[in-house]
Amino acid sequence: MSPISPTSLTSASRFYQRWLAAAPERAAKSDELAQLSLAQLNFADYLAKEAEGGLPLGRAMRRLRNLLVCGLIRRDLEGRADLAEVVTTMTRFADFAIQTHLAELELEMTAAHGAPIGHESGRPQQLIVLGMGKQGGGELNVSSDIDLIFVYPEDGDTAAGPGQRALSNHEYFVRLGKKLIAALAEITEDGFTFRVDMALRPNGASGPLAASLNMVEQYLIVQGREWERYAWVKARAVSGAAEDIAALDAIVRPFVFRRYLDFGVIDAIRNMHAQIRAEVNRQERLHPDRSNNVKLGRGGIREIEFLAQVFQLIRGGRDAELRDRSTRATLRTIADKSLLSHAIVLQLLASYTFLRNLEHRLQYLDDAQTHTLPASEDDRLLVARMMGLADTATLLAQLEAHRAFVAGQFDEMFADKSGAADGDLDPGSSNDCADPDNHEAIEARFASLGFADPAGAAKRLIATWQAPRLQSLPEASRNRLVALVNTALPLIARCSAESSGASAQATLGRLLDFFEAIARRSAYLSLLTEYPHTLERVIRMMCASGWAATFLSQHPILLDELLDERVRNAVFDQPALAADLERQLAGAAGDTERQMDILREVHHAQLFHLLAQDLAGDLTVEKLADHLSALADSIVAATVQAVWRTVATRHREVPRFAVIAYGKLGGKELGYVSDLDVIFLFDDDDQDAPGQYAKLAQRFITWMTSHTSAGILFDIDTALRPDGASGMLVSSVAAFERYQNDAAWIWEHQALTRARFCAGDAAIGERFEQIREQVLRKPRPLDGELKREVAAMRHKMVQAKAHRSELFDLKQDAGGMIDIEFIVQYLVLQYAANYPQLTANYGNIALLRMCGELGLIDPALAAGVGDAYRQLRRLQHQLRLQGQDLARVDPALVASHAAQVRRLWLSIFEQDVAT
Repeated sequence: MSPISPTSLTSASRFYQRWLAAAPERAAKSDELAQLSLAQLNFADYLAKEAEGGLPLGRAMRRLRNLLVCGLIRRDLEGRADLAEVVTTMTRFADFAIQTHLAELELEMTAAHGAPIGHESGRPQQLIVLGMGKQGGGELNVSSDIDLIFVYPEDGDTAAGPGQRALSNHEYFVRLGKKLIAALAEITEDGFTFRVDMALRPNGASGPLAASLNMVEQYLIVQGREWERYAWVKARAVSGAAEDIAALDAIVRPFVFRRYLDFGVIDAIRNMHAQIRAEVNRQERLHPDRSNNVKLGRGGIREIEFLAQVFQLIRGGRDAELRDRSTRATLRTIADKSLLSHAIVLQLLASYTFLRNLEHRLQYLDDAQTHTLPASEDDRLLVARMMGLADTATLLAQLEAHRAFVAGQFDEMFADKSGAADGDLDPGSSNDCADPDNHEAIEARFASLGFADPAGAAKRLIATWQAPRLQSLPEASRNRLVALVNTALPLIARCSAESSGASAQATLGRLLDFFEAIARRSAYLSLLTEYPHTLERVIRMMCASGWAATFLSQHPILLDELLDERVRNAVFDQPALAADLERQLAGAAGDTERQMDILREVHHAQLFHLLAQDLAGDLTVEKLADHLSALADSIVAATVQAVWRTVATRHREVPRFAVIAYGKLGGKELGYVSDLDVIFLFDDDDQDAPGQYAKLAQRFITWMTSHTSAGILFDIDTALRPDGASGMLVSSVAAFERYQNDAAWIWEHQALTRARFCAGDAAIGERFEQIREQVLRKPRPLDGELKREVAAMRHKMVQAKAHRSELFDLKQDAGGMIDIEFIVQYLVLQYAANYPQLTANYGNIALLRMCGELGLIDPALAAGVGDAYRQLRRLQHQLRLQGQDLARVDPALVASHAAQVRRLWLSIFEQDVAT
């Protein structure tokens, strides 16, 4: 953009021309301001200069305002100031004007009536002036009015002294508010400081001018409307006591930012925007000369603001980084979080800058609050020149390009998609499945889609429609649900035909269970309606896995993860996960319930990413188990840190405490629903340490196992601690070492082969590993005693877990996974003294191969049993994905693998598992 030369500046802005002509000495002030960055200007100093000679505050403030606006006009048009300086300067000046006038008016009011005192607190009260809209967002334009709301902390009365007239706090602050509005907005010989709009206050023009915190809270809870959430996003306190502002924020935040993902806001903003557009269209029909509204028109500034704020209102309740009041800052955060691509956001920012610069130049002409291109062709050319463009045609072409881009992005977000995915339906079929009394039509619909049992499918759907939960739904939710079912049916049929997953009948049942679970949460119905591709991804996941269907029904908030390919393409990054957990938990410090939910939400989201990749065939069972185990490690570590901060009597800031993992977590073979076998160690000589760390361990278990609104994290099993259930919950490192050397049973040493440091103090983790290696590498006689004890323990397990099923239990039966684990544990305990490398936590398959290479077992048999273990784990995993609790299969399916395992068992223990 080519700047206008200073010599043509006065002709570019008639307001600047009039200001300079009225007092030629202002030219020197203009030259001075042209050299300064006005965003950092000391307004108090300049106000004092304007007030020299005893000029009243109101007149001095108006003169300062005109000086600043003219200074901005000159710096902007000369290319010295960018958009950020213009809007920052105007916002800072609005704040300054409010604060300065308010301070003077409060002195006048208290002199006449005494200070307002809170009835409950007994504290003096201060008016909270909230800047809304662009002032709240720090993006005020040069000729904008300011949207304000007046709030006072609590009711009461003024402490009137002799000669003073007492007022109620309410009357006091209403009068103060009226005086402030007059001080800012009354037009005098010097003009005005700011026009003031109070329409955003509770109940609008019919509501009281000032409202107490209690009044605001009651209003937002009972009467607050969807469009007011949009307005209150930008609310920023310009005055008031810090504790009162914090109390107001605590009231407003849950109204604006819902704790769930609120996709219903898309429809609300769509409707609000439609009303705005209808009014703009009406005005343009009445006044054709006022067309091209760069703020409210198609593809204008308001649509960019809506695009930014829709993400704030959907996600701001769960992500504090999306609560910034600035449109520009919010757009950048949206890009950083990949909610929109960086390329789209960069173009939106470019369009926003163009439109806001154009808006300013429209206002520079006459200091008028206008947003439309002038009717006069001469003025349009003048505006084009102020934009650094050669002619009006070029201006209109660039304006149209920006508006077209913005409108396209707006439509992609806000276009009504409720019927977008119905192309697969027959004409007129949109309600075929909506009437539970029309069994024949529903059955015919299923038959036309190729369902194997259309009568059964119809019966299942009718049962859903007749469920009490759905019968009592609001009409809007029920209509959405009907549309979603009709959209889903052909997708179910297609998915089942294309895959080897569940039948169409089974997938239908899973989806209907899911719909029943979310039916009362309109936000989830909105998400599936607004993003039809998400419904298809849900169906594909449910077709592939019954367990995934159940998990999604329990945690429907995870629907957000299916919005795009992030869930499929996300790479598990443990350090990044740890940093994100630390950031989120720190942001909720002091709120235990929220911290517990954060842990669950993060865990479930990561688990869901892995599930999606698993179902897509992108992960082996072993790699999946590695990721799930690392995920659990991160959750355990974050929980220990967060819980320790809740121990008010803690004797040190960083606990000398560690969590040791056993079992599946210890062996890095965790599954989707595995519990965690852990023990707790500490190494701290402080006299309070045992009690403090016992408290930490107990709270850790509570945080992990409690059911919250976000579900559960893990079941925790501490039975492997020294002395089991009768032992101390937390052991010192020294006590643990003594126990392992002097009192532990062989089966406890077996368990130790799969143990590892999980989280906490790394030095304790190193010491644990030293103890573990020392115990496992003890020389053990080759007299058969160890062999007999291991075999006896396995026999007890067979006796305790006996079942009469004809199916093969992949885990428990002879030739199954436990046999393989016992074989490896025996080999480690028996031979680690001579082969210390066996104590490394490599996993069963690698240790079998190592034993074969060392000649401890037949290498070919070792390889065969390793393959068997891999196959048994894979089958177990597939059964879990289908929602089966018991991992049992047709014996013929694993006969050759089980035979290999039994052959190795016999070669080592010289007796069958069952004998």
